[in-house]
Amino acid sequence: MHKAGFVNIFGKANAGKSTLMNALVGEKLAIVSPKVQTTRHRITGVVSTVDYQIVFSDTPGIIDPKYRLHEKMMGAVKSALEDADIAMLMMDARDNVAENLELFSSLRLKATCILVVNKADLLKKEALDEVIKQCEAWGKAEVVAISALKKDGIPALLERIVGLLPESEAFYPDDTLTDKSTRFFVAEMIREKIFHLFDEEIPYHTAVAVTQYQEKTTLIKITAEIIVTRETQKAIILGDKGSSIKKIGTLARQDIEKFVGQKVFLELFVKVRNKWRDNDIYLKEYGY
Repeated sequence: MHKAGFVNIFGKANAGKSTLMNALVGEKLAIVSPKVQTTRHRITGVVSTVDYQIVFSDTPGIIDPKYRLHEKMMGAVKSALEDADIAMLMMDARDNVAENLELFSSLRLKATCILVVNKADLLKKEALDEVIKQCEAWGKAEVVAISALKKDGIPALLERIVGLLPESEAFYPDDTLTDKSTRFFVAEMIREKIFHLFDEEIPYHTAVAVTQYQEKTTLIKITAEIIVTRETQKAIILGDKGSSIKKIGTLARQDIEKFVGQKVFLELFVKVRNKWRDNDIYLKEYGY
């Protein structure tokens, strides 16, 4: 009896969805940062064994859209709501429980649900017990407390997921890790560095497009454009005498080399595209 299914992760921004998917898959597929709205796409990670195949999906945090970009992000959430066999509803243990439960109820999910209380290690036992009690009283999902960052509770959660999977043949070949391209992950790794290195508006006004990915005998040559909305942002990304863009490039290249297992030559440029977040043509060009 072989089991397979789509297990999609939903929750507010910064609940730890990307960290959880990376822990479950055992590979860093989704970029992470302490800032909200880091994830913009639906990212798939596939776990295959002789007995089962789980197709995990990390989704953008559920937000009230303010730009066309946000609408595209919520479109990714909607598609994940529709094809989930199991929905993992994820919340930060320190967050408002009633608010999260109201949000989860509004999703009107028909799939089997698991309510994942993340960052459980940051609460004292009495406080965590109270959060779990409130979640269990909701009555619409089994409750599992974990720490995705420390990988506490991950084996038990995985075991529970496998128990709930429907009988099915595999959807992907056994050696499949994700349905996204290497170019996609390269762009995401560059964007992650921008989230880590810059504050305020910069990460949210930035997109990354890989314009060249050329495999040579000794290395991979990659050219990418960092897109911003204003000239002042371009100046910040470049930094004094190019210091900031050099730092982005160095850190991103290290991650890309680990990911592709080869030496990388990375060249970065900055382009200004006014209001790209509200422009359908630009959004399509940048993969949204």
